[in-house]
Amino acid sequence: MEIVRRVVAGDVNAYEYLLTKYREHIIHIVAKRLPHQYVEETAHEVFVRAYQSLPGFTNRTGFKSWLSTIAVRTCHDFWRKKYRSRELPISSLSENHQEWLQQVVATDSAQALTEKGRQQEAKELLHGALEQLSPDDRMVLEAVYFEERSGRETAELLGLSIANVKVRTFRARNKLKKVLNRIMEG
Repeated sequence: MEIVRRVVAGDVNAYEYLLTKYREHIIHIVAKRLPHQYVEETAHEVFVRAYQSLPGFTNRTGFKSWLSTIAVRTCHDFWRKKYRSRELPISSLSENHQEWLQQVVATDSAQALTEKGRQQEAKELLHGALEQLSPDDRMVLEAVYFEERSGRETAELLGLSIANVKVRTFRARNKLKKVLNRIMEG
């Protein structure tokens, strides 16, 4: 790719073209994996990492795919850092979320999750539970269930074998069930 060669040769202004061309693509990838308030900062970090890694770019998979991999790995690193401080005390939840959680525990949780007005709270609770999983578990669940990627696509995206994706998905799903049960039991 000519533009990459120009950047590597020292034409740093040529990198702006790549930023402009792939910005929305990277924002889309990051927004699917991180809370809204971290999207811009993480997308910026993706482009910094890509710039630093350009000398090693081989154009084997294409620039867009290469950049997407950097974006996924940057999100993975975000969750790895977040995982180190994963405990989330109930008191840190907003008052509305605390009330909702108490209602769910007190009533039939399946019924509470399906109530029309509670979908957003359920989504936030799920994301809170996902934050308690390891970065590897979280990334495989998001790719398979939220992004509805096939085993092959997930394997390529995360750099795993298809069999490893299946095993990790099964184990991560079980861990997520345990975390949700623990939250619901209070």
